[in-house]
Amino acid sequence: MNLTQIKCLFIFAIFAIIGFGPVSPGCLIGMFLTIMRPEWFWEVISNLYANALPPMPVTDDNTENVGQVRTKCFLSLVLLFIIDIAPVPVTPVIAFVIIIARPQWFYPMVANIYGKG
Repeated sequence: MNLTQIKCLFIFAIFAIIGFGPVSPGCLIGMFLTIMRPEWFWEVISNLYANALPPMPVTDDNTENVGQVRTKCFLSLVLLFIIDIAPVPVTPVIAFVIIIARPQWFYPMVANIYGKG
């Protein structure tokens, strides 16, 4: 487990605690990240996946599927936001799994959102 994983787990543990109620901070931040694509999040994901995947070619000019991937991710986060209105926060649990397991599908998805996939 790397330092970025530990930091992310800590942050989402806080989100799980404050996420009981009608507002899911994890979903809101995810929607912001999908729309605004701040550079710091790309660095977090790159650090999270350091030594977890074989080196993947990343280009800076792939705009082919960016719009579709961003729309699908945003709509998925809206659905999670609606589900999180229930008394049990779902988004932090999904985030825990992604942070700990670092599934192979997540990094390319984020790369596509950023147009680097």
